[in-house]
Amino acid sequence: MITLNIHEAKTHLSRYLEKLAKGEVIILCKRNVPVAEIRGIPSKNVKSQRPIGLAKEDFTVPESFFDPLPEEMLADFDGETE
Repeated sequence: MITLNIHEAKTHLSRYLEKLAKGEVIILCKRNVPVAEIRGIPSKNVKSQRPIGLAKEDFTVPESFFDPLPEEMLADFDGETE
């Protein structure tokens, strides 16, 4: 845990942002009196994204999915209804 006064944090902000990204916690003080705690936001791990096709075996698209939409619904999309 790092304790900083506001002036020090403003002067060396980029240095402390790197430490926050690594999981460090900063206590921000005004005249040596703690006023805030700053924590980094955990980064998203790109490798943990869901793969495509997880429901491949559990879900099938019915043939009716590809049928043309009814005229009433098409009219709704075009703004032709009351």
